[in-house]
Amino acid sequence: MPLSVEEREQFLAEPHIGALAVEAGEGRAPLTLPIWYQYAPGGELWVMTARDSKKGRLLAAAGRFSLMVDRLEPTVRYVSVEGPVVRTEDATIEQLRELTARYLPADRVEPYVKSAVKEHGVEAVYYLRPERWYSADLGTV
Repeated sequence: MPLSVEEREQFLAEPHIGALAVEAGEGRAPLTLPIWYQYAPGGELWVMTARDSKKGRLLAAAGRFSLMVDRLEPTVRYVSVEGPVVRTEDATIEQLRELTARYLPADRVEPYVKSAVKEHGVEAVYYLRPERWYSADLGTV
C-alpha cells in the first residue's frame, strides 16, 4: 500500500542508511552506494561526499540522483525519492557533526569528525529537491 505524503516524508526523515543511485555513464548501470543523508519533511534532502570522489564527480556530471531507504520491521516499508541537485556547497564542520550525530552515538561523534576531516579531504554537500516519490508499506509479509 502506498504511503501518504506525511508518512513517506516522516519515514525518509528517520536515520536510515540510504542507497544513492547516480548515472554512471553510457553503457553503464547507475552507480549505487550506501550513504548517510539528512532530510526534514517538506525540505531538501542532502548528502555529503568528497568532490573528487567517484560519487562526487558523478553527482556533478549527472545533476540529479535518487535515494532509497527501507526497513524490514515492524513492517516491510520503503521510500524512494528522485530529483535534481539544486545546489552544491562546501561542507562545514557543523554539517559533518550534524550528519554524524544522526547515525552514531554521542561519544563517537567527535572522534569520527576528526578522522573524517583528516581522511576525506574537501567534502561537498549536494542538495536534492524531491520531484518523484515511490513508497509502500507491504505490511507484515
